[in-house]
Amino acid sequence: MVDFSVAIRTYNKAHQIPPILEALRSQIGTESIDWEIVIVDNNSNDGTADLVQKYQSEWDGPFPIRYFFEPRQGASIARKLAIKESRGKFIGFLDDDNIPASDWVAEAYSFGEAHPEAGAFSGQIHGKFEVEPPPNFRQIASYLAIIERGDKVFSYNTRKGRVLPPGAGLIICKQVWLDCVPDNLLLLGPVGKSLGLKGEDMESLAHVQNASWEILYNPKLHIYHEVPAWRLERDYLLSLVRSIGLAQHHIRMTRARPWQKPFILPVYLLNDIRKTFIYFIKNHKSISTDVVAACEMERLTSGVISPFYLWRNATKKLS
Repeated sequence: MVDFSVAIRTYNKAHQIPPILEALRSQIGTESIDWEIVIVDNNSNDGTADLVQKYQSEWDGPFPIRYFFEPRQGASIARKLAIKESRGKFIGFLDDDNIPASDWVAEAYSFGEAHPEAGAFSGQIHGKFEVEPPPNFRQIASYLAIIERGDKVFSYNTRKGRVLPPGAGLIICKQVWLDCVPDNLLLLGPVGKSLGLKGEDMESLAHVQNASWEILYNPKLHIYHEVPAWRLERDYLLSLVRSIGLAQHHIRMTRARPWQKPFILPVYLLNDIRKTFIYFIKNHKSISTDVVAACEMERLTSGVISPFYLWRNATKKLS
């Protein structure tokens, strides 16, 4: 087992792989760390395999680049293969639009070693926007995995709102993940060009939390998320928050204790309907013109639909 693995899941983003690899080549403070790069190609057809092979043949770093092909599309499926093939005690995940800071590997490894109570941890994700986001974008920034939650270490286990970090920039203890997270998760996340049902990161981390492991925030960890203009368009953002909202019920059920599960549907459903109604009354005039208000409304309504949507789809699979 090596100390640290950087796992990169990619789908048809060959043009974005070189900046990530160059940022990893330039990491500082890693002289005493035994680490590797693991690339999982999630069924790309844009020359990703050839590009990685070229990098491998010319690579002069003291850490290897290892390549694996996963024909079944889905973020959680690709992540599962990355975990299986990574040899590190800790695995740090990067999406194919994430550029790590120059000390990301060293900071992640040292933090993991200093916090054996943590089954997983994450840090700050800063947006690199192709176009200027709307003025009130911060209200929905977390839906695009933009995370800037202050300059102090904290535990997500005790944070209000029951939020959890996204998969981008997430660092896990491999053995904890193998022990706690089931092989077959319901939520696949992005599947090819489709968003699928988002929330695969929260589903996995919920299992880690349920096993009494801490999930921590380390503000000294920085990655930079490249956000193209089309990801700020209204239609895309609405699709994104819809996919998050439709997964809401399953996440709640995963995080609930056994005695709570019989009460979750009626209690949360009534509260969700109440919050949706109140938000609509307060913001109905701006929903058609303000993309942030529209996104919040879409998330709320999708959350109300969530248990019935999941039940309907489960029924279809059984029929």
